[in-house]
Amino acid sequence: MAVPGWGDIYDELGVTPIINAIGSVTLLGGSQTSPTVRDAMERANAAYVPLAELEDKAGGLIADMLGVESAYITSGAASALVLSTAAAMARDNDDFVAQLPDTTGMADEILIQKKQRYHYDRTLNFAGAKLIEYGTDEGTSEDDLEAAINDKTAALHYVANEKIKDPSVLTVEQVIAIAKAHDLPVIVDAAGQVYPTENMGKYAKLGADMVAYGTKYIGTPHSAGMVVGSKIWIDRVRLNSFISFEERRVRGIGRPQKIDRQEIVGVAAAVREWLTMNHEERIARLDVKLTHIERAITGIPGVKVEADRDPTGASVFNLFLTIDESVTGISEDEVVARLKDGDPPIWTRVNPYFGGMQVGMVGLNDGEEQVVAERLVAALKG
Repeated sequence: MAVPGWGDIYDELGVTPIINAIGSVTLLGGSQTSPTVRDAMERANAAYVPLAELEDKAGGLIADMLGVESAYITSGAASALVLSTAAAMARDNDDFVAQLPDTTGMADEILIQKKQRYHYDRTLNFAGAKLIEYGTDEGTSEDDLEAAINDKTAALHYVANEKIKDPSVLTVEQVIAIAKAHDLPVIVDAAGQVYPTENMGKYAKLGADMVAYGTKYIGTPHSAGMVVGSKIWIDRVRLNSFISFEERRVRGIGRPQKIDRQEIVGVAAAVREWLTMNHEERIARLDVKLTHIERAITGIPGVKVEADRDPTGASVFNLFLTIDESVTGISEDEVVARLKDGDPPIWTRVNPYFGGMQVGMVGLNDGEEQVVAERLVAALKG
């Protein structure tokens, strides 16, 4: 491998290291920290600090960098969503904070467009909230949302995706406007909306109150994230956090979602690095890898190759292969399995949302695109 000592620590544990040709996915560890972030975390490791003060100061620094009112560092985007739903229900009531996930006496309904239901909306239930769909499989109108709001509504949820925009659902601007008219908070899942960089402050500036991001996409440890938004609601997020559990002795549900001082410092360093790096160079490096594999497999009979070079978001620079098994003698699932069974294993996947075999560049170390290309050609040609 191109990286010295590649995988040797896993060999010591009896675990086989793999080539990640999917991307920043949870099953494969999510991310690689940058040298800048690793250095910041190592320096943070040398001394102890009060975590409450560190969270507040790091969050303030991030808020200033993004141009938003407030920010709070969490143990991933999923944690940011859990704490946001808890904040929406408990608000400033410590008795309610300690009572969750029992929502007796609280507004506990989170409204979500039916067409925006997704695998990760499960996180919205963890604090005890009930998900209420509005609209239909065909789309959503403003009247649908107005009709769904009642005295049990705690918040409105929106799933942000700048790469794939569905004209049949309400826009985030429409959702925010209706929420404001009813004095309700808006929670946005913007987990991977980290590029263009202005998207990291965009939704809060539009008026969303709690916006969740996964900072694994910008070079932090996999287990880190953040929620940004209006000060009053981010303060309420904090009331449900592990910090509040220990500092104020209010037993909120956020206690298991702990984050350490090294990760907090790492997130602050990563945001600064991400906002100031040369993204044209980053994108060019990804394009070199994609082009190498694309050229190797283009023209193989029975294989249609589509390249996604759109840098928007986090799941970027992917090849999508449609394989005609009647021509190649092998299916997409079989190619995925054959690559995984090789030495070293190469992990790809059949995309669960769009179909077709996906080969991603974000998780590849330099030089690994050559290994992927050679093995992919061999698998497709039998």
